[in-house]
Amino acid sequence: MLRLFLMLDDSIYIMNDKLQEIIEKKIDATFDRIDEIDKIVESLDKLSVQNNAFAFGIIIGRLYNSFFYQCRRILKRDPTEQEFSEFLQILKTRQSEFLRKFK
Repeated sequence: MLRLFLMLDDSIYIMNDKLQEIIEKKIDATFDRIDEIDKIVESLDKLSVQNNAFAFGIIIGRLYNSFFYQCRRILKRDPTEQEFSEFLQILKTRQSEFLRKFK
């Protein structure tokens, strides 16, 4: 397996094998859910054209990850299409708040 490492201040930190395996699986899972990511981008039309796209990407990514994780933890399953639609509606409803907070 290819090992990931991080260089900070000329120091090398080698990632734990288990952590790397989880990250690799998360990347693969993300690629499997491109359609959901496209739906998020399409539904948040005002955020996707802002100069702060990177900050918004981090915020939405954290919220999406939390939503998905909580479904798995609480419901013991992936979210349904209906639950995902409701998640998108919550984001869309609060879109103007994101714009105000991150000018």
